[in-house]
Amino acid sequence: MRISTTIFLTDETITPTRLARELEERGFAGLYLPEHTHIPVERTSPYPAGGDLPPEYGRTLDPFVALGQAAAVTSALGLGTGITLLAQHDPIALAKQIATLDHLSGGRFTLGVGFGWNREEAADHGVEWSTRRDLSRDRMHLMRALWAAEPTAYQGDFGSVRASWAYPKPASGPAPRTLVGGAAGPKLFSHIADYADGWLPIGGRGLTESVPVLRETWEQAGRDPGTLQIVPYAVLPSAGKLARYAELGCEEVVLQLPPAGEGEVLRVLDEYGKYV
Repeated sequence: MRISTTIFLTDETITPTRLARELEERGFAGLYLPEHTHIPVERTSPYPAGGDLPPEYGRTLDPFVALGQAAAVTSALGLGTGITLLAQHDPIALAKQIATLDHLSGGRFTLGVGFGWNREEAADHGVEWSTRRDLSRDRMHLMRALWAAEPTAYQGDFGSVRASWAYPKPASGPAPRTLVGGAAGPKLFSHIADYADGWLPIGGRGLTESVPVLRETWEQAGRDPGTLQIVPYAVLPSAGKLARYAELGCEEVVLQLPPAGEGEVLRVLDEYGKYV
């Protein structure tokens, strides 16, 4: 099982370059970064984990800039977003960012996408909350049109693009590896089966019940049963958890690092090293 990590990198934490070097030297498989453009002060959306929103949510580095730095100082470390708030991006510009990062890193990028929880943040981007999932699906298909080998037009319900020359192309194939984050349910699983390679279940709870349902949806969509990827995300590890994930066929798990300075992060990496 590949052991990757995720962390809220901020202006107060360990730097992307220092962390990336340490991860690669220690044999970790990858680094995934979350995204929040801003956190409105006047917010009624509750923090999903309960209680006060941790301060790092309002201080996150741009994941694509930070991952670009990480790519420049490593040669094998996987690089991913966990997650990109797709509805909050211009899809044409985002397709260029993603393809450029995947190209320059030699195909090491994983696009983790999700739908968010902060209504106020999304509203400032002009997102209608009730349609954000359908908007994200539409933007994913538009980006795939731009990544296609030949100029390909796309007309969707929320946007369109003319057949265009759009380079570079993702180095890892017709599209970078794509995983969808979110809670189990029919709509999420339909998204995964439609345009993704697998699921990023946060915390990894309830997989025993959910994985068979996802597999059924996947196969009903005509997808190859052997290609579905399930990557438990933001996990606080134990030997028992990792063994259970392996039994379920998970080939990668993403462990949560604290949003802290160099000393604390390296201490936790020392502790996680026993799982690598």
